[in-house]
Amino acid sequence: MTVTVSSHASVESPTRTAPGISPERFKQAFRRYPAGVVVVTADAGPGPVGFTATSLTSLSLDPPLVSFGIGTSSSSWPHIERARTAVVNLLGAEQQSLATTFATSGIDRFAAPTRWSRLPGGEPVLGGVAGWLRLVVQNIVPAGDHRIVVARVEESWLDEGRSPLLFHDGSYHSLRPARHQ
Repeated sequence: MTVTVSSHASVESPTRTAPGISPERFKQAFRRYPAGVVVVTADAGPGPVGFTATSLTSLSLDPPLVSFGIGTSSSSWPHIERARTAVVNLLGAEQQSLATTFATSGIDRFAAPTRWSRLPGGEPVLGGVAGWLRLVVQNIVPAGDHRIVVARVEESWLDEGRSPLLFHDGSYHSLRPARHQ
């Protein structure tokens, strides 16, 4: 695994406000942008961890690369930082409760009623999801109060015909066919 630091990065003083729009305005703008919902799971040794994310992005077809962001204040971050592999669990439209479970702090996210198992390599994978991607971490890139994890997709499974879970304007949604005019 490689950690990359851009030569263009600037280090802000912890007491100085970074330039740009306010955090409130930033959140407001992105509430208007719909995104697919996934749960990223991993196990770097002490047991499985996972978190809900809307930051999954396909980066490259050859090699097959994806990225996702994780906050450095997240309880999952120290485990993701050490993990060599991870699984992106693609949530179906009916899996709002699973998304909420993995977005909740201070609970055992893998306790019942969460259904999960391990892939042959030991990675935790959630049961009943619309699909999953098994990843090998390639790079971790610092990005403000988050890290961007770049990973190669080594294996995938899809439950064809399932509608994805989306997050928009502070709530979960599913896709509906567009009306033709």
